[in-house]
Amino acid sequence: MSSDHETASSPVRRNLLKWTALAAGAAGIGVASARAEQTGQPVQRELGGLRKGMFSFMLAHEQFSVPELLQLGALASRSGFQVLSTSDHFQPWQADEGHAGQAWITMAALGAQAHNSWMGTTVTCPTLRYSPAVVAEAFSTLSHLYPGRVFLGVGSGEALNEQAAIGEWPKWQERWDRLIEAMTIIRQLWSGQDVAFKGKYYMVNAKLYDPPARPIPLLAAANGKKSMRLAGQHADGLISDPLTWKQHKSEWEDGARTAGKNPTEMPVLIEHYAVVGDQTQAKQAAQLWRFGPKAFKTLYDVPSPVSIQQQAEQQTPIEDVTKAWAVGTDPAVHIAAVRELFDSGVSIVNIHSGQPEQRKVIEFYATHVLPKFRQPV
Repeated sequence: MSSDHETASSPVRRNLLKWTALAAGAAGIGVASARAEQTGQPVQRELGGLRKGMFSFMLAHEQFSVPELLQLGALASRSGFQVLSTSDHFQPWQADEGHAGQAWITMAALGAQAHNSWMGTTVTCPTLRYSPAVVAEAFSTLSHLYPGRVFLGVGSGEALNEQAAIGEWPKWQERWDRLIEAMTIIRQLWSGQDVAFKGKYYMVNAKLYDPPARPIPLLAAANGKKSMRLAGQHADGLISDPLTWKQHKSEWEDGARTAGKNPTEMPVLIEHYAVVGDQTQAKQAAQLWRFGPKAFKTLYDVPSPVSIQQQAEQQTPIEDVTKAWAVGTDPAVHIAAVRELFDSGVSIVNIHSGQPEQRKVIEFYATHVLPKFRQPV
């Protein structure tokens, strides 16, 4: 990684600080905090609307059609889920999942029905099949439709989306270098100022004429030791899985502190698989998510959903998929799993159920789980 992304005095860092200062003022964080950002001094950040103790419901574009997801998202919002997370894929992970609707269109339609919930991607890759400038424009537009309710989750991508769509699939280091440049571009464009950016991979000379109505939290996905540190350094928050969080939480924290941020005040969204049913139903659900244990070890390099499905079925016993899931109809099982995540420092628990009866899961959590964690308004 180049020193441009490492030092507080670099052009990239100065532009990042400039955007953060503008965003801080707009969010009401305070003049003193904004001034501290401009000078490169540590500042206490606030989670803002993405506060601790929130529940998210995962809208899986791989498994369900967009019309179905609109109905599920509206129900989840009415039922008390404060966040609606959407996958953003060009193809599903496995061919048998059967769907891959466009996530931004889903959010644009859903926001009018889900009046009380945040919405965001987990995650968008803003470097290959999407241009970072277009991502900045799209999410800024969403923020005008739904001010203060939109976040952007970004990641370094998967071959099934990027290579399959445009024929490019760089090595890990280049993908993350591109991602860091993309986050810088997005933040600069969101400032509403003229942008003249020339990096190793991108050149942008433009201005976003409709900058965000309110600051948009920019979260980064990480599923390994190196990426956890980089996400802490360069993003406003984290998107990850329970095992990576448990193993490499310290890398995330150290990366954030290196950049002068307080990790305890940054949103952490963790995807948590849950099945409201017995083990037979869990195994049925797991067939569509069998790639999970090896998703970010080997399968992210495979461009074909058919090949991913075949490899997952051959290499991963179904028990390995479900062993970390919360399974059962006893609320205590689900409450305990969620409480463990919150107690570990997670801000937002993203409930993801692979079972076909999504309404059953939403209603179960709304009745038996969410009330146990409800915070006074």
